[in-house]
Amino acid sequence: MLGTQRKPEEVAMKTVTQLLQAKGREIHSIAPDARVFDALKLMAEKNVGALVVLDNNKLAGIFSERDYARKVILHGKSSHDILVREIMTGKVVTVHPGQAVEECMALMTAKRIRHLPVTDGERLVGVLSIGDLVKEVIAEQRQTIEQLESYIHR
Repeated sequence: MLGTQRKPEEVAMKTVTQLLQAKGREIHSIAPDARVFDALKLMAEKNVGALVVLDNNKLAGIFSERDYARKVILHGKSSHDILVREIMTGKVVTVHPGQAVEECMALMTAKRIRHLPVTDGERLVGVLSIGDLVKEVIAEQRQTIEQLESYIHR
């Protein structure tokens, strides 16, 4: 018996809710009718790689650096002349607060995306980045290693 310690196989992945509580629920957003240039400026100010696009407080899409690179620069267009709605990703993959971090990682890998809006019904409650998830997985692996070492050295 390990007393108060959990066995290594009992280490559970955090849920999206737990991760959002730890990282914060700040959401950076832009309107679909904003200019792409303004979206890029906001992304630089906030040091983020994507913005959720909200139309009347409802999730309308996501705008990322990838959207800009592939749909503006490569087509020789100007970020001053294009609206976010013209190049945003409209079909947004979302997760719910009860999902496990592991599920989110698998989803991001399968869909080749780097940002996941978190919705509770129709309400947007947060955004997770691949960096948020990788940091959490590393922390959980570190905890598992420490528990295994503790178990071995008993």
